[in-house]
Amino acid sequence: MKIIECVPNFSEGRDKKKLAAIARAIKAVPGVRLADYSGDIDHNRSVFTFLGKPDDVLKAALAASKKALELIDMREQSGVHPRLGAVDVVPFIPLGRAKMKDAVDLAHAFGEKLYERFGVPVYFYGLAARNDQCVELPDVRRGGYERLADKITCAEATPDVGENTFNASAGASAVGARDLLVAYNVNLATENLLLARHIASRIREKHGGLKHVRAIGVMLKSRALAQVSINLTNCRETPLKTVFDEIKIMAAEGGVEILESELIGLMPKCALAGTTPQYLKLKDFNDQRLLETHIKSLSE
Repeated sequence: MKIIECVPNFSEGRDKKKLAAIARAIKAVPGVRLADYSGDIDHNRSVFTFLGKPDDVLKAALAASKKALELIDMREQSGVHPRLGAVDVVPFIPLGRAKMKDAVDLAHAFGEKLYERFGVPVYFYGLAARNDQCVELPDVRRGGYERLADKITCAEATPDVGENTFNASAGASAVGARDLLVAYNVNLATENLLLARHIASRIREKHGGLKHVRAIGVMLKSRALAQVSINLTNCRETPLKTVFDEIKIMAAEGGVEILESELIGLMPKCALAGTTPQYLKLKDFNDQRLLETHIKSLSE
């Protein structure tokens, strides 16, 4: 059957009660499977992963966004992760018999309804982009929430949906359609943020590093650790072992070891090609973090 995965990122990672409320809104939609969610206090960001038939996923994405907008005020929000708004990023990914066109159509429908119902301006990105300058998510999010009031009034940065009026509480949302992506963090056994940023710059595809890798270096103040935060856009061509080994070498050059790594959301089995969770020092991992586990459950 046609299955769509939705992985919304909300700008709240510290208040567990708020995250639980968003989770309940998703679970209340029949036919949708909430596979995973987590929040990080330093990033001040949460990532939810749910799957189902296209129409059901659309309902769940709107329900989750409604609850998030009720609970999050961007005027009071801060964190180390780049963001545009309360409902920051909402990607749709085709699985099963679904085609990319199904995900694109769903992204466009969601974006229209998000503005119509809640007044949140929307930028479409990825394969749902309507503007050649908004294909890559970092380009859409450049300047962040802090510069959104000025950005949104510029002719070249007008939202795809909604008026060019700054919504101070909600900010704006990036809504897209894309292929599978693995969100993966490597925590270094050091407080050296410069080293983490140096490593991130060297492994980033944009700077001639590893293919399909986007990375930033951030500081986890709550744990006194520097982190290399990674989005891997094609884990078949660049599996996690390749990324881990490269970071390990560069960290060693700085006299530092890798403390642990962590997965945000789910990943397909192919991401573990040639390695094991133990080798990657991957914490809190089990079969429920594999995408295939949830696809099989939905298809039964």
